[in-house]
Amino acid sequence: MGAGTESVRGPGRPGVGTPAVPGEESVLQRGLEAFAELGYDRASARELARRLGVSHNFINDRYGSKAAFWRAVMDHALGPQLEGLPEVDPGTDDADRLRQVVTEFYRAAADTPLIGRILVDESSRDTERLDYLYERHIVPTMRLMTSSIERLVASGRMAPVPMDVLFFAVIPPVAGMVEGPLARRLGRPEPTSSQQLTDTAEALATLVVNGLLATGAPRGR
Repeated sequence: MGAGTESVRGPGRPGVGTPAVPGEESVLQRGLEAFAELGYDRASARELARRLGVSHNFINDRYGSKAAFWRAVMDHALGPQLEGLPEVDPGTDDADRLRQVVTEFYRAAADTPLIGRILVDESSRDTERLDYLYERHIVPTMRLMTSSIERLVASGRMAPVPMDVLFFAVIPPVAGMVEGPLARRLGRPEPTSSQQLTDTAEALATLVVNGLLATGAPRGR
């Protein structure tokens, strides 16, 4: 659905003569901004309605609950990221394949920094929302790398690494793409083109993947 306004009246919506509610695209984007800034718990139904420019019962009428609205926001935001990750190419060297997936992940994170903030916030909370993010976002992303990693380990090009260690080796560096204010204080210039962001993502991915490909078995846990 486009970002235009909707004029069809439904349950709980304003009557004739009142402004139409924003279109679906706008509603979901404003929801993303609110959850990224406030976190789930502080984003009350009243505050969400105020930021969306809708009546207080709009979210329940349209989505069923705040939790369902949050899931709709995440699906809307994460869907393009997952679709943009590269498909498996059997002819690509596994190290290059791993580097490509990590690069695209970092590049997508730079395009949508609000998602990164939500992921960081939700990762520290044992909730159904984390379960949802894990199944819808983390597992599909890690699955793209699993086969290449298994072959790299089997061929001796990469040391065996527990999945949790691997995850925290690859995912947290995404902060280097989304924490713009800190990066600028560390000397990064303001991005002037999409190519500059791509170059940063490639440099970060190369650093991470080269570290994973360093030979030598890690110490036991």
